[in-house]
Amino acid sequence: MEPAVQIDRLTKEFTRRDGTLVKAIDDADLVVEPGEFVVLLGPSGCGKTTLLRTIAGLETPDRGQIRVSGKTVFSSDERVLVTPSQRNLSMMFQSYALWPHMTVRNNVRYPLENRRAGKMSRSQMQEKVEDSLATVGISDLIDQYPGQLSGGQQQRTALARALVDGSRVVLFDEPLSNVDAQVREQLRIELLATQRRLGFTAIFVTHDQAEAMELATRIAVLDQGKVQQFGTPEEIYRSPATEYVATFIGSTNRMAGAWDSSAGVFRTSHGPIRVGDGRPTPKQANLLWRPEDGGLSQEDPGTTNAISGTVQAMLFMGSHTEYIVQCGEDRMRIWSSRPTSLSVDDHVWITLDPECVMVFEDSSDSRPSDEAGSTESAAGRSAEVVS
Repeated sequence: MEPAVQIDRLTKEFTRRDGTLVKAIDDADLVVEPGEFVVLLGPSGCGKTTLLRTIAGLETPDRGQIRVSGKTVFSSDERVLVTPSQRNLSMMFQSYALWPHMTVRNNVRYPLENRRAGKMSRSQMQEKVEDSLATVGISDLIDQYPGQLSGGQQQRTALARALVDGSRVVLFDEPLSNVDAQVREQLRIELLATQRRLGFTAIFVTHDQAEAMELATRIAVLDQGKVQQFGTPEEIYRSPATEYVATFIGSTNRMAGAWDSSAGVFRTSHGPIRVGDGRPTPKQANLLWRPEDGGLSQEDPGTTNAISGTVQAMLFMGSHTEYIVQCGEDRMRIWSSRPTSLSVDDHVWITLDPECVMVFEDSSDSRPSDEAGSTESAAGRSAEVVS
């Protein structure tokens, strides 16, 4: 079976006002299988929306090739450029792009009225529209106008319009960003259930890590136009390919280490740290670990992978409590789902499982996370690239 979407060596460049050339997409490769829900994830400026728009035909790449369901829709070598209307896919925009003067019925019917091949009768179009609205659960709103709808209802209308033509590939450009958190969570579940039921291939752009982890069968993490890693949510989270991916997906703690081959440990300012078998052992490394992977104790365990510190704050998060622990000049975050008797200013020991320590070579151009190990700095760093 042909891939639903295949991208090879794709490059898209933009020129800034000062004449500087910027690669919004930089030699990207991606293969999306039929029925997958693939999320393009990254901060503003990473190139994810530009990549989506090139698939849709709304942006023309400079080099490379794009195939949709086995058909070449763009090729710089073969000089192929298929118009958006002939690519056999649908797209749902962030703004929903609903016609304000049209009812829900007419908005959803619009793609059927303007299709170039396989014209339908009015009764056939009506049946398609009703089925599509029933699929997203807003049949009772068929005669309403967009201005009479809530944000969630507008989102469902846009989704119904994207699905009405039976496209096997549907592109989503941050479609849930305009609704509040509670509605967004509900719509995620509904969207995923609809995609599973109908079996279409979804390519979804977001900067929301939780949204990506919840929706995706596979995630493509982008940075400065490059696909840094493409894998399942678990692979991305537990086995990040780069330090950038590790710090952007989820929260991390970080410390510098120097490899001591004679002792088989990394020497850090917090003592010796042992890592799991098979981990790289560069001379200078950044050691990262997730807040949920650290243990807390008030007694010195007397082993490697024990970090001494003082509790600075405790934040109750519902499913867990977050402990902010000052360890020398570093501030560490620990998440614990078990109740403890700890208080602010208590002296504690953080213990680490060697298998949970991620190792990345320390290089001069590495971009460390903030001192608390949060991902805010990673998410905030963006190149001046169209996204």
